[in-house]
Amino acid sequence: MARPPSHRPGPRQGGKPTGTGRATRETSARTVAAAPVSDGPERIAKRLARAGVASRREVERMITDGRVRLNGRVLDTPAVTVTAADRIEVDGKPVAEPEPARLWRYHKPAGLVTSARDEKGRDTVFDHLPAELPRVMTIGRLDLNSEGLLLLTNDGELKRRLELPSTGWLRKYRVRVHGDPDDVALEPLRKGIIVDGERFQPMTVTIDRQQGSNAWLTVGLREGRNREVRRAMEAVGLTVNRLIRLSYGPFQLGDLAAGAVEEVRSKVLADQLGGASRKR
Repeated sequence: MARPPSHRPGPRQGGKPTGTGRATRETSARTVAAAPVSDGPERIAKRLARAGVASRREVERMITDGRVRLNGRVLDTPAVTVTAADRIEVDGKPVAEPEPARLWRYHKPAGLVTSARDEKGRDTVFDHLPAELPRVMTIGRLDLNSEGLLLLTNDGELKRRLELPSTGWLRKYRVRVHGDPDDVALEPLRKGIIVDGERFQPMTVTIDRQQGSNAWLTVGLREGRNREVRRAMEAVGLTVNRLIRLSYGPFQLGDLAAGAVEEVRSKVLADQLGGASRKR
C-alpha cells in the first residue's frame, strides 16, 4: 500500500527514529569528514541542502525556477549568504533550521523507482517508506529492477559527500548472470573496461557458483555510474537477470528484510564519518 509522500525531498518536517542500525568496517572503506554544523553565514544552497530540501544543485535549479523566497522576496540567484536569522520559504512553506544529519539503511525491493517522482506514474521508493520517516533523499541510486541496500538521509550535504567519487567507498553487489563465465571472460572487468566511450574503473569480480544456466558473481566497484554493473556485464557477453546491492562502504544490507528501514545509530554514523579521509 502506498504511503503518504512526506518522505520526498523538500522542506524538513521532522520525524522519529525507525530503528537502531548497524555498520561494519571494511579494510576497503574510507572515513569521510562530516560537514560541520554552522550557525554562521553560509550560502543558501548549502543551508537548504543541510535542511534536507534537496541537493545543492537541485536547490540552485529551484531558485532559478522562482520557488525560493528569502525574507519574503523571491530569489533569482543562488549567490546569496544567509544566517539563522533569515526566513526562507520553498514553494510557500517555511524551511526549518537544519537538524543533525541522520542516515537510514533501506532494503529496496525490485520494481520501485528511486527518483522522487516518476513521469510514467510508477511506484517510487518514497511511496513505500514508513510513514514516521522525516523527509529523506537517497544516496546514490538503484535502477528499477535492482534491489538491496539503499542509503537514505535527511541531509543534502551528507548525500553529496557520500556520493563523491573521491570518497572511494566500495559498493558490493551479488549478481546473477545468464551464462557460464570463467575468469578469462571476466578479466577485462578487473582491468577496467570502456563501454560506449566511458571508461569504467577496475572492478573486483569473483565467481561464486553455477546454478543451472545462470552464474552467481560478487562484484565490487568504487563508482556510481548509471547501470554500471549491467552495462559492464553486457560488454563481456553476459546478461544480468538479478542484481542485489550488499553494501555501500561500511554500511551493510545484512539481514534487513525487503522493504524494511533501519536507522544507523548516531554514534555509528559519527564513527564512520569522523576524522580525516584514509584507507582502512
